[in-house]
Amino acid sequence: MPQRVLALGAATVTAAGCVWYLPALADLRAGADRPPARRRAAAACLSGWATTGVVAVLLFACEEWWTPSGVAVAGAAVTVGLRAQAAVQRRREMRQAARDWAALGNVRRPRDTGGARYVVAVLLGIGLAAAVAAAALGAVAERERGVDWWAVTAVPSAVVALFLILAVLYGRALRHHPSGRRP
Repeated sequence: MPQRVLALGAATVTAAGCVWYLPALADLRAGADRPPARRRAAAACLSGWATTGVVAVLLFACEEWWTPSGVAVAGAAVTVGLRAQAAVQRRREMRQAARDWAALGNVRRPRDTGGARYVVAVLLGIGLAAAVAAAALGAVAERERGVDWWAVTAVPSAVVALFLILAVLYGRALRHHPSGRRP
């Protein structure tokens, strides 16, 4: 695949990623109004999307592969490092909040839905991995046995849709669970 096509794809994905990096930018601009873990996570999000944008430009401008590859690896390392620091900071903040709520005594503390977030993320991750596997198997089957290309493209989309539906249903079930009702 020519680098220009990859550059166009990376630029398109970066433009579509505004649903993640614009709220992250707002979190950073809010400054001390946001918890430190949230600001660190926002910095990780921005570094990841900035890396994708820079890689898109480099794919378009450079003829060799090593420059965009090096930038992608360096950007991914920075993003993962910032995200790991944000996770550690978030755990510290949660422990401090638990101590603060415990000091208040019998006051009912808010319900933590962090576990649900991980379940939804795992469902989406498994769905995307299954879709990639289905696409790869479909491509191999199409090449070897002449399977219809429509089926090769529809099956991964159906797999992703199935896992999105499962994630939504899990979120709805959690929201309507008796222990999740608000007073």
